[in-house]
Amino acid sequence: MHAVEVYDYAIVRVVPRVEREEFINAGVILSCQRSGFLQAAIALDEARLLALDPHADLDAVHRHLAAIVAICAGDAGCGPIAQLPYRSRFHWLTARRSSIIQTSPVHTGRCTDATAALDHIMARMVRG
Repeated sequence: MHAVEVYDYAIVRVVPRVEREEFINAGVILSCQRSGFLQAAIALDEARLLALDPHADLDAVHRHLAAIVAICAGDAGCGPIAQLPYRSRFHWLTARRSSIIQTSPVHTGRCTDATAALDHIMARMVRG
């Protein structure tokens, strides 16, 4: 039986027109300090994004969302940010921004399986 662990997560949001503050949820970043887990999952609903902004640059949005996944994975091609310790990467990714890609405030939960928790949050908050 796995021990119950505390995790932190934030919802990744796409805000196509920052001045309007409208957004769609496009992913989740989850970090579990005890196990050293840091992972992001992304699922962009392009039709919903284009409903908010018909001129949204889908290629740019996909590139930025892919960078979040790569930084979580520690991909060396993402520069020095991806080489930081995993908790520093989590805090950097979830820092407040005024840009097309933003995150929700950080929330906390408990689980026995961080990957299952990530999947559950994705299903509930992004795909739901």
